[in-house]
Amino acid sequence: MPVGSLYLHVPFCAACCRYCDFATSALRRDDALVDAYARSLTGLVGEAGATGLLAGANTLYVGGGTPTMLGAEGLARLKEACDDQVSTPFFEASFEANPESLTDDVLAAARRSGFTRVSLGAQSFDDRELRALGRIHDARRARERVAAARASGLDVSIDLMCGIPFQTRESWQRSLDTAVGLGVDHVSCYPLMIEEGTPMERLCEEGELPWPEDDTEADFMQIAEATLNRAGLARYEVASYARPGRACRHNIAYWSGVEYLGLGTSAASMLGRGGYDGLLGAVPQLPRPLETSTRFRITVTSDARAVADTRCLADLAFEVEQLTAREAAAEDLMLGMRMTQGVSLAQIERFRDVVPAGLLDRAVEEALGRGLASEREGRLVPTEQGWLLGNELYGLFWDLAS
Repeated sequence: MPVGSLYLHVPFCAACCRYCDFATSALRRDDALVDAYARSLTGLVGEAGATGLLAGANTLYVGGGTPTMLGAEGLARLKEACDDQVSTPFFEASFEANPESLTDDVLAAARRSGFTRVSLGAQSFDDRELRALGRIHDARRARERVAAARASGLDVSIDLMCGIPFQTRESWQRSLDTAVGLGVDHVSCYPLMIEEGTPMERLCEEGELPWPEDDTEADFMQIAEATLNRAGLARYEVASYARPGRACRHNIAYWSGVEYLGLGTSAASMLGRGGYDGLLGAVPQLPRPLETSTRFRITVTSDARAVADTRCLADLAFEVEQLTAREAAAEDLMLGMRMTQGVSLAQIERFRDVVPAGLLDRAVEEALGRGLASEREGRLVPTEQGWLLGNELYGLFWDLAS
């Protein structure tokens, strides 16, 4: 059974940011590992396509890391390999970029090869904040590259981060205003997370950088919503804002139960029973499905070197989590509540087949009673309180899994 979306992970950056705990490594563009990895990933796409899993995919997302580390030709070749495996052209094809590597030739090659969208990691338009994060671009470069991406004809999204050391309400407002002034179609706003073992954690513990404050981050997220709404960008997901018709289809797939395949180190897949059975033919090392399993979450655990050296999918290592129908229903409710449109009451009614009705009703009633959700036009939707206290809202529904 074909998936709806394809994700490819490119785990290389020109430098590692202080806050990053992703599966990435800092390399020079001319490091032989970069091209070897790209060639291998291209071959894995072809092998996955031979199973029939990719025929119906309508969104593509090349993420990282920094996919533009592949250069203009490498990025275009990867896109063309994906095009060969789908029955109709991708409705949306996105790639991530950082300002320092989003060159004019990369933009031109992306357009020629059929990419429709670029997600640019600006993070801030304040040089002091960028230095605190360990970014290697400055605010001027970020502004220039956003303008160049828009001029290329691509839909442009930018990432902004709040709670950065030394960030103030005024500097956050300036970053938001700059994004609006650049005329982008999509903005994602994230609070800075200090992950264990990162250089950022060490610097905060040693007092060289201030710790982010939860109350400040919540305040900044509300400032972002007000500013972006005034500019015509509406929030459609917990951290994402878009102009009408410019919401990221690939992001929405993750939150709405669409099956997707991920290839590359640390890439994740979500497949139903049919899709998993189809993948088993090419990946015999996967565990046999249990009779009670209806959903499969799969993560590539091979590192970048192993992926670069692989000859086929059967050479890779994976972790697999098998979910029952009840666990899948709880997950759909939890993820659906990340979206501003929430979950339809009709869908909740269908979940009564697999989730005990009493438990389901209590979870809905608690979400309503605590002001985390409301009923509107036949849907259960998160309130502003539910948005700001998302973990509490999501936990109510994920707890239905057991």
